[in-house]
This record gives sequence, C-alpha cells and structure tokens, in this order.
Amino acid sequence: MANVAVYNMEGKEVGTIELSDAIFGAEVNEHLVHLAVVQYLADQRQGTQKAKTRAEVSGGGRKPWRQKGTGHARQGSTRSPQWTGGGVVFAPVPRDYNFKMNKKEKRAALRSALSDKVANSSLIVLEDLTLEEVKTKKFAEILKNLKVEKKALVVTEGNDDKVRLSARNLPQVRTAFITSDGANKSSSTINVYDIMNANTLILTKDAVAKIEEVYA
Repeated sequence: MANVAVYNMEGKEVGTIELSDAIFGAEVNEHLVHLAVVQYLADQRQGTQKAKTRAEVSGGGRKPWRQKGTGHARQGSTRSPQWTGGGVVFAPVPRDYNFKMNKKEKRAALRSALSDKVANSSLIVLEDLTLEEVKTKKFAEILKNLKVEKKALVVTEGNDDKVRLSARNLPQVRTAFITSDGANKSSSTINVYDIMNANTLILTKDAVAKIEEVYA
C-alpha cells in the first residue's frame, strides 16, 4: 500500500494515510482512460446542428431553363447544391453522440486515473475541509497553503455547498463529491476527465474512505 502525507488546511503535514492498492495502485489502462474521456466529451455535445438537404429547401419546382439551346449547362432544379440557396449535400442532422461503456470499464478507468495521480505525486490528501461560510478568498488561501497554483480538482465526502460555492469563482478549480449510505447506494460526481484534466487532485480523508468503499 502507498503511504501518502495528510495535510491540514494550513498546509502543514499532520500524518500519513495508507491508500488501497486496488484503487490507488492499480495498473493504468490507457485505453480505458481514453474511452472514458472521449465518452465524457461526447456527452457534453448538444448534437443539435441541422442544415437542409435539397429535399428540404424551398423552391425549385421546375427546371430553371430548357435542356438545350441556351448555352448554359443543363439544370434540373434551383435546389441543387451548386446553386446559391440550394441544399447541402451531406447535411448534418440532430444526433446523440454518446456511446456506452460497461460499468466494469468505467470503474477500471477511474481506478487507472486515480492510480496515475498517485504515481505522478499529484495527489494531496486533506485531513478535513470545513468552511464556516461561503468565502472564495478563504478557499483560495487553502489552495495557496497547499502550494496548488494550477488546475485542481477538489473531492469531498458528501455534497458540501459551502465548498462548492466558494470554489466556483476560481476558474482553474473544480469540485466533486462522493457519498454512500452503505447499502449499495452511492452518488458521485467524480469523472475521469476532471481527474486527468487537473494538475492536482485533492481528496479529503473521508472522500478517500468512500472511494475505497464504493470502487473496491
């Protein structure tokens, strides 16, 4: 098991924690990580683009001129793609870009992403993250204490509105949460894209315990 230092909100080391090798020390499967990232990005696409084909544009009910004798090339309709105002040849239509990943694949991809952060020393474990009020300045101070300057993902146990609202005005910081009631019912907003996109992953001790419980 990997031993990782635990810090408080002042940035001081207050102990260590043993991370489960099954979750944080797994072999990194780059293919599954790639699939999970592509699926996340595909999910963000609205897929509402639309253009009209020659069958959908108005006009063109008759030949613009006779077949022969005008000196022009033969034309059958002003709705043809070569005409201004004509239809698009292979017009885009609304579609769903999402594709399916199996549950086991998603879990393996998440374990790979977490393990990659540990292997690259990009994981910070916080003893606790408790804010008395919604305060972006206070949240930025905590990140400064931890010497986190670039993109960061902060994961808490349970949906803490004070943490979420304090972080939302920091452009390079994203938050997520994980919770479980211990009866095979869990809720999580953690995803592989956010983990891989962050330079630093910050987990509270409670979040580490829930991750190990849910994704074991």
